[in-house]
Amino acid sequence: MPEAAKKPSPKPSPKPGPKPCPKPCPICRRPMVEAFRPFCSDRCRQVDLGRWLTEAYVVPGPAVEEPEPE
Repeated sequence: MPEAAKKPSPKPSPKPGPKPCPKPCPICRRPMVEAFRPFCSDRCRQVDLGRWLTEAYVVPGPAVEEPEPE
C-alpha cells in the first residue's frame, strides 16, 4: 500500500481513572448514600437536624440584642 492510502490509526481512548469518591457523611464519615444525600442514612440526617434545632450549629452573623421586657 502506498503511504498516502494508509488510514491513520485511531487514537487510544484515555484510560478511565478511578471514580471520584463521594464526600463522606458529615456526621459519621461513612460513604454518602444518594437517597439521603449528603448523609449516609436517615439516622444521620435526623442527628444533623437535631443539632440545628438545639442550636449546636449556628450561622455566623452580627449579635442580636434581646428586647427588654416592659
